[in-house]
Amino acid sequence: MTGGAAPFRPLRWLTISAGTALLFGLLLFPARGLATEEFARRTGKECANCHVDPAGGGELNAAGKEFLASLAASGKSVPASSVHRGVRFAAGFLHLVTAVMWFGTILYVHLLLKPAYASHGLPRGELLVGWGSIIVMAVTGAVLTVYRIPTWDALFHTRFGVLLTVKIAVFLVLTATAFIVTFIVGPRLKARHAAVDPRKRDLTPGELSSFTGKDGAPAYFAYMGTIYDATGSELWPKGSHMGKHQAGFNLTGMLKLAPHGEDRVRQLPVVGKLLEEGAPGKKPPHLKAFYFMTSLNLFLVFAVLLVIAMWRWW
Repeated sequence: MTGGAAPFRPLRWLTISAGTALLFGLLLFPARGLATEEFARRTGKECANCHVDPAGGGELNAAGKEFLASLAASGKSVPASSVHRGVRFAAGFLHLVTAVMWFGTILYVHLLLKPAYASHGLPRGELLVGWGSIIVMAVTGAVLTVYRIPTWDALFHTRFGVLLTVKIAVFLVLTATAFIVTFIVGPRLKARHAAVDPRKRDLTPGELSSFTGKDGAPAYFAYMGTIYDATGSELWPKGSHMGKHQAGFNLTGMLKLAPHGEDRVRQLPVVGKLLEEGAPGKKPPHLKAFYFMTSLNLFLVFAVLLVIAMWRWW
């Protein structure tokens, strides 16, 4: 858990992963152009009636060009100027990048860090990523919706519009959970852990979880029943080691994943002993709400990905 390698940076990892995923998506799943479902909605015919490609999208055939001309005459055509195309492309690009970063953060927390690492209160970095993503996605999503959906009727009576409505509803639920966790649950989690006496040496696992190395708290972790202080270690900046191990936990089982032996751990200052937790009591309501919402967010992320998959392949 302590080694000579450079610390792993979660933000750098997310940035590289987002860029890679974006490039992969643009190359493998190219967009189908400025298509509209207005013709399909009006006539009940398939997209192949307007496009050269039987699957729909891309170059228009004669019927498609004629219908596009009729839309232009009625003032409902899809904006075709270079300015509008640039705005739409920029909005779509930012929307995709932000979604990758936001969803990547949620998946990273659940699959690698585990939600328990934030049970003492949400770290500032995650809050900035989350709320920044919500604002950018709301603005860019509104711009894309204006370009893609010409009327309210198209929003509720076309396949694309219905899927977009579902996606918007999921986004609003994600935003609501973020608000509740940030302004209601989060402060109570911090208050709960702030009650631990910082002078106490022997700690239970629940008390140990308060010493995360964040917001001025010391960075403690337990190994083989002993609690060690990593606050002054350069390899534990802000209570995080190599982006994989978080202070405030019993890391006994993690040593087998490290490229070194326990001698590196034994070099750190000893705080005290890890005590057994008392008789398990009921979790407070705000802690139950926190775990429920983290699980709900993971489910909602997959729901959004399912909607996107249905847009392209169903």
